[in-house]
Amino acid sequence: MNNRRRWVNGAVALGACLSAVGSLQAQCDSCCTVYRLVCETVYEERQVTCYRDVCETVYDQVEVTRQVPVWETQARERRYAVLRPVQETTMREERYTVQRPVWETVMRDCSYDRVRNVIETHEREERYVVSRPVMETSMREERFCVQRPVMETVQQTQYRTVMQPVTTCRTEYVDQGCWTEQTVCMPGRPTWPRLTWTPPTTVCDPVSGVAQVQRGGLAWTTAYTPPQPVTQRVWRPNIVARQVPVTTFVAQQVAECVPVQVCRMVTEEQVRQVPVQVCRMVQEEHCRKVPYQVCRQVVERVPQQVAERVCRMVTEEHVRQVPVTVCRYVREERVEPYEVRVCRIECRKEVVQVPRTVVRKEPVTYTYRVPKTVVVRVPVDPCGC
Repeated sequence: MNNRRRWVNGAVALGACLSAVGSLQAQCDSCCTVYRLVCETVYEERQVTCYRDVCETVYDQVEVTRQVPVWETQARERRYAVLRPVQETTMREERYTVQRPVWETVMRDCSYDRVRNVIETHEREERYVVSRPVMETSMREERFCVQRPVMETVQQTQYRTVMQPVTTCRTEYVDQGCWTEQTVCMPGRPTWPRLTWTPPTTVCDPVSGVAQVQRGGLAWTTAYTPPQPVTQRVWRPNIVARQVPVTTFVAQQVAECVPVQVCRMVTEEQVRQVPVQVCRMVQEEHCRKVPYQVCRQVVERVPQQVAERVCRMVTEEHVRQVPVTVCRYVREERVEPYEVRVCRIECRKEVVQVPRTVVRKEPVTYTYRVPKTVVVRVPVDPCGC
């Protein structure tokens, strides 16, 4: 809204400037003095008072009924049935069978076979072949190659890298600014809240729109310190470009001829006589007598009688008296006391503080500046100054 109002004011001022320029041009044609119109912007200060909402918390005393549980202990009885065991003893006749051992002596045949080894010696004829070495010497021609070194001088081109200095100019930007003094208005700071007396005021309820009178009293308020001008040092930059010489080394490749001695190997073939011994194997047949042993087994029967005792079981019947215990259960009724905790709800009245938010209007005055365009006549000499 403020931007639109400024735009309208600027358009009106521009129209006024154009009309004034036309009238002044007509006057200047008739008179000898020439004037130039200059538009200047003037700011007017205006004060506006508005209201802002301030929320305060008020505590009301409200009576509340609350239900409180109260625990009580009650004595009760529990009846239950019990089966009591009753034991009775009686005699019972029992018949059982017993095995009685009877020992007897019996002869048993334990004859066995015994094997005996009989060793016999015999001879057999064995033929075998034997290889006998025979050494023979013969001459063999052997050819081999020999490498003979030959030294030669050769011109060889070698390349090496040389660093050449090159100077160039590089643009650098230097800040040659200075420090200046600047006045800044520091806003006020809030102080600690304190209790002050507030007069009765009329407050509009934002929900219903009804005007209400708020009673005066002590309230917590926050005051602000007045704004103070502060002088600060501010750096004003001034960027200046300058040329700086820079020397760099550039790699350059240089070729030169250097005499180098090269060793070349020449291959020659030579012949020599080498004596060689050859071993030849001659086979011969021989005959020999070889003794060997033969083992023969002979079976012999060995008689043996062994006396052993044999146990025989004889069955006998016996009678005995056995006591028997019989358990019989008798039903009985018993009473057991126990305690039970019972919860009883009891109503109690209490007074509590309920917070409530109250909105009041507080006047605030601030100043704003409105731009205004003013046309000023400036005399101009024939040279245009």
